[in-house]
Amino acid sequence: MPAIHLPYPVLSLRAGHTARAHLARSGLAAGDVSTLPGAAGGPKALGLNGLDKAVFGWLSGEPRDRDLIGASIGGWRFACAMQADAASAFDRLAEFYTDTGWGEPPSRASVTATMRALLEHALGPADTWDTLVQHPHYRLTLLLARARHLGRSEARVPLFASLALAATLNGVQRRLIGTCYERVLCHDARSALAFAPNDALPTRRVALGTHNIAAALMGTVAIPGLIEAVSLPGDTRRGVYRDGGLTDYHLDFPFAHTGGITLYPHFGERIVPGWFDKALPWRRAAADGHARTLLVAPSREYLASLSLGGLPDRRDFKRFAGQDATRKRLWRQAIAESARLGDAWLEHLHRQDWARHVEPLELGR
Repeated sequence: MPAIHLPYPVLSLRAGHTARAHLARSGLAAGDVSTLPGAAGGPKALGLNGLDKAVFGWLSGEPRDRDLIGASIGGWRFACAMQADAASAFDRLAEFYTDTGWGEPPSRASVTATMRALLEHALGPADTWDTLVQHPHYRLTLLLARARHLGRSEARVPLFASLALAATLNGVQRRLIGTCYERVLCHDARSALAFAPNDALPTRRVALGTHNIAAALMGTVAIPGLIEAVSLPGDTRRGVYRDGGLTDYHLDFPFAHTGGITLYPHFGERIVPGWFDKALPWRRAAADGHARTLLVAPSREYLASLSLGGLPDRRDFKRFAGQDATRKRLWRQAIAESARLGDAWLEHLHRQDWARHVEPLELGR
């Protein structure tokens, strides 16, 4: 396999203490994996294409009940993973996202329509999405943020004032973001929700069903100011729902409570609790909640080797303004290169060489 002939490791493998002990004692089998988190991160997901296909292809060989918990694009990745031909769905998502180009600054309505078209291209017509709440083995949870006060508005001034307020309050203390947003877990009713956080953020649980799955899929990616917020059918609170990454960017949840191994295919080695924490290096994930987590991410050397200098990023639309053909070419290269990530993952599974390659997951708190 190409990945093992490189002079540097392609994957960074980090695990909590319970997961490391399990790997040392028993290795890793697909049946050990009970939970998979999927972080928000926009186009970065395209750079995990090969890894996602390898992971879910491997898991399909040993089906069991598994929780898939996704915020924003993480939720869309998992919706692709739940398709009968998951690999093709991942490829369709990557293809459409890459080929989408923006000329003049687009309107929220046009971006929303394009994202809806992207989802239908990846998953098929919306009237088939109810299969996501009927899957025999996967239990999907989508993260949304219910906006409060000024954040309910789509008008530019109050909307961005609400974001500024949220950022300020969050800088003081993470729990204060609850003044602006309520975390909403839109979940498969069959899930035990053993991973559900019990922190200071206001949290509500809403069962996913055929009546609200389409709205939840669009709501979890509804970036304020870029994509229109959604309402959830049947919602007695008549709320306005936005991107789940606002409250839970990389999903700092107590996954250690789920009992099995939490396999976390991620963009990097850091788990950032909420979107407003990106610029706060001291805001770190809780180590105890990730005792059973095995985090699998592209290595720093691999990222540096990419022509982009890293994974595809939403900022690339501005970085390559007027050079959309260049952006598309570089994104396609990153997607193609990601096959090496999948190869490396399968090689680790074949060799079961975790003791040599898995490092402690250093989080803090």
